[in-house]
Amino acid sequence: MQQLKQQVFEANMALPRHGLVTFTWGNVSGIDRDRQCIAIKPSGVAYEQMSADDMVIVDMNGVVIEGKYRPSSDTATHLALYKQYPELGGVVHTHSTHATAWAQAGLSIPALGTTHADYFFGDIRCTRALTIDEVQGEYELNTGKVIIETLGSHHPLHTPGVVVYQHGPFAWGKTAEDAVHNAVVMEEVARMAWIARGINPALKPIDSYLMNKHFQRKHGPNAYYGQGR
Repeated sequence: MQQLKQQVFEANMALPRHGLVTFTWGNVSGIDRDRQCIAIKPSGVAYEQMSADDMVIVDMNGVVIEGKYRPSSDTATHLALYKQYPELGGVVHTHSTHATAWAQAGLSIPALGTTHADYFFGDIRCTRALTIDEVQGEYELNTGKVIIETLGSHHPLHTPGVVVYQHGPFAWGKTAEDAVHNAVVMEEVARMAWIARGINPALKPIDSYLMNKHFQRKHGPNAYYGQGR
């Protein structure tokens, strides 16, 4: 359990280091599938004041098992994603500037180039708006449900993130560290897409064959990017 808390703490501390959060605007979690519990950032605690021991352990129903603080207010969203997608080992939510701007605009982040294609197969989708009943009801759980609805039949690790309409980005990965990595990439490609569309408003999506090549060479069955394991 201590190892999980340390991993999640380090992943959370990477958010301000990469410029993805302001004040306490973000959270990372990681899951122990064997013990059926997650570690997550405590709600509203400043990053500069946190330690690994401050991470909160909750079960898959959101009940606190260990920790002196309340867990992140987004815990139910994280749990919904873990329950739906057994491939996930980490989830991150931020309000990073450019990805959040696309969410506030109600637009998917378009796949325009190979940087995007190296990590996200296709557009980074924007969810529909939550209804008034969904917001006034189990808001955080319903946020998780609308993310799942938006992904549909798509493999969660082929497009490891979405932007939630008028809210902000959620990303995920095989580990908490991997989830943060994908959140960093999402913010960067969101910024690139904003700049590129400003230069050429008529810009079209990346060619499908180039998208396929870049994604498959990193994530396909015959991937050859990097040094292997």
